Amino acid sequence: MKPLIDAFTNLVARIRGLNYVDEATLREVLREIQRILLRADVSADVVSSITKAIEERFRREKPPEGVTSKEFLIYLLYQELIKALGGEGIPDINITKRPYKLMLIGVEGSGKTTTAAKLARFYIRRNLRVGLIETDVYRPGAYHQLKQLAEKVNALFYGEEDSKDPLGILRRGLDFMFRNKVDLIIIDTAGRHKNEEELLKEAKAIYEEAKPDEVMLVIDATIGKQAAAQAETFMKYVPINSVFLTKMDSTAKAGGALTSVIKSGARIKFIGVGEDIDDIEVFDPRRFVSRLLGMGDLETLIEKIRAIEEEREIMEEIEEGKLNLLTIKKQLDSILKLGPLSKILELLPASMLPIQFRAVMMDEEKVRNAQEMLRRWRYILDSMTKEELLNPEIINASRIRRIAKGAGVTPKDVKELLNYYQLMKRMINQIKKSRKKLGRLVGE
Repeated sequence: MKPLIDAFTNLVARIRGLNYVDEATLREVLREIQRILLRADVSADVVSSITKAIEERFRREKPPEGVTSKEFLIYLLYQELIKALGGEGIPDINITKRPYKLMLIGVEGSGKTTTAAKLARFYIRRNLRVGLIETDVYRPGAYHQLKQLAEKVNALFYGEEDSKDPLGILRRGLDFMFRNKVDLIIIDTAGRHKNEEELLKEAKAIYEEAKPDEVMLVIDATIGKQAAAQAETFMKYVPINSVFLTKMDSTAKAGGALTSVIKSGARIKFIGVGEDIDDIEVFDPRRFVSRLLGMGDLETLIEKIRAIEEEREIMEEIEEGKLNLLTIKKQLDSILKLGPLSKILELLPASMLPIQFRAVMMDEEKVRNAQEMLRRWRYILDSMTKEELLNPEIINASRIRRIAKGAGVTPKDVKELLNYYQLMKRMINQIKKSRKKLGRLVGE
């Protein structure tokens, strides 16, 4: 993605630097747009459609009052890219019934199992009870991988390590999830077979048995414009309701994957923007293009600002002495919404960044370690009862062991969080004592 963003950011900067847009300049800009899109593996017909629409509209339409021709050209580029990516609407991510069955399909290497965990985490954060079923009986380690990821995100899991009967696993897994009153059931399927025909037939058999509410095709974005062929092949056997594009952060072919999937008639619902469980975004063409052109993803930035405001409210609660683990949980939620500093800076146009921020050098390893520690603490807090969150003093050795097991961490991790809580308490008490002392002095 970065080469694509850099190319478009440089182009937009060049357009902004023009005195005016004449015929020769327009042709040069359109050729550069074509070069950028073709390098991103966008198909030639889509590239032609985008640049032709920009050219026709630029010649036919007049810029609104107060808008220069160069600003209007950038606006047309923005609009036509959004149109190529499916228009301004965003997919509906709401779960419409309970339980809702979501079936994942895709070829080996597409990132299906990790995607299952990302989706589970995404909906668990929306207060849904999520269960994961592993029906892949071919790939070594598939059972253990999803089981570990389920534990990490606090989702229910069903799989049978030694079974070679995917339909039997599915039936028993669904029964298990129904009995446990799960809101969302995510079914992970095989991506590898002796041949493609067997893979597709098994996907169809699982579809007919599960009767899912939604079939989501998981596609690796690094395959570029070949993504359309993959979507069309699966569509011959099962209906595709949505698409999850993985590895969007690490490929120069993102544009090709996006436009080709949309052209095939499939609807992109989510994109994977990193390897971490929380690196998942709802696909919004408008925000995606805004970021692509270096114009600043301001809507996402607003979410980040809201998180900062929430953090301030929490700090006010803490200062008033309302401190327990539930307060710490709220605090971690607001911090995790902000994400790493490097990602927040990416959301702003370079021209808006203070000079000292443009040259920021971060110790990536320390940032990753700190972020991982916060996430571990968040899983720990999810594993606690409400009574434990409100009254941390009741947490003894046996509770620590239970909490650690439920969060998929060690007892040492739980103790570290409790030590942090105690440290916060001591600091607040010291601040309150200092304020009282100062008040008495002022009063005298």
